[in-house]
Amino acid sequence: MPGYPVFRVRRTSVGGRRPRDRPTETGETVTEQQHPAEQHPTPDFPSQDQPHPGWTGPMDPPPDHGEDSYRGSGRLTGRRAVITGGDSGIGRAVALAFAREGADVLFTYLDSEKDDAAETARWVEEAGRRAVPVACDVRDEENCRALIDRAVSEFGGIDILVNNAAYQMSQPDGIEAISTEQFDRVLRTNLYGMFWLCKMALPHMREGGSIINSASVQAYKPSPHLLDYATTKGAIVTFTQGLAQMLIERGIRVNAVAPGPVWTPLIPATLPDTREFGKQAPIDRPAQPSEMAPAYVFLASQEASYITAEIVNATGGTPLP
Repeated sequence: MPGYPVFRVRRTSVGGRRPRDRPTETGETVTEQQHPAEQHPTPDFPSQDQPHPGWTGPMDPPPDHGEDSYRGSGRLTGRRAVITGGDSGIGRAVALAFAREGADVLFTYLDSEKDDAAETARWVEEAGRRAVPVACDVRDEENCRALIDRAVSEFGGIDILVNNAAYQMSQPDGIEAISTEQFDRVLRTNLYGMFWLCKMALPHMREGGSIINSASVQAYKPSPHLLDYATTKGAIVTFTQGLAQMLIERGIRVNAVAPGPVWTPLIPATLPDTREFGKQAPIDRPAQPSEMAPAYVFLASQEASYITAEIVNATGGTPLP
C-alpha cells in the first residue's frame, strides 16, 4: 500500500506469543520485555468469514482482550463508565481494563451479540465491579436517550463515556456499490450515535469527566474499499477536537484513540479476505484488542489531566499527523 515504509519485520507464524509474565525476587509479577512483532499472532491467518456483526468464538486465532495479562492499579477507582460496542473487540478489552482499574461499567451490545456480551460482563464482575450490559442500537436517538437514562439510574451519573460502536462494510467495487442504505447505516452508527450520546451524557458528567471516541488510521489514510467508514472516522477526529475546546471550561476532557488494524470480530464479518490482515502495518501484524485498552485507560485517568483535544495514534508504526 502506498505511504508505508519499505522496511518490514517479517514473521510468518500465526502462533505469536502472548505477553510473558515472570515473578521477581520480591514476589511481584512483571511482564518480560520482548519484540513487539512477536508478542501476538502474525499473518497469514486462516481464511474465515462471518455474517455481520461477527462473534469472538469462531475467530482463528482468538483475540486477546487482556484476560490473562492486564493488571490494574486503581487508576479509575469509583469511576462510572459507559462504553458502546463493549461486547467484543476493543470495547471488551476497554471494559475489562476499566473494571480492573476500579470502574463500574455499563456497555452496549446488539441483540445478536448476547453471548459475547455475557462474556464481557463475566470479566467485569470477576474484577469485582458492576457490569450492566444493555442491548442498544445507537443509530436511534431514543435508544441513546434510554441508554443514558439507564446509566444514570444504575450509577447515579457518568464519569467516562467511550464512543466505540462502529459499522463498516467493505465495497471493493467502488462508490457505485455503496448503497444509500449502507451509507446511512455507517453514518448513523459511527457519527449520530456519538453525537447524541455526548449531548445526552453531559448533564450527568461532573468536572474531571472524560469522553473518549474511537477514531481510526482510516481517518488519515483511507482505504478506497472503506470509503464511507473512513469518512466517518475523519469526522470523529474533527468532532473530538472541536468538542474538546467547547467542554474544557466545564472541566471535561475529550480525546480519541486512532487504532490501526485490530483483530476483532468486525474483520471477518466485513472484509472479503482476512488472511493477510494487518500486514500493511510496519509491525507486520494486526493489533490485539488488549493493546488498545491502555490508551483508553490513560485518557480516562486523572494522569491525563493536561491532555484534551488529542488523538492517540496506535497504528503499529504507520505515521499519522
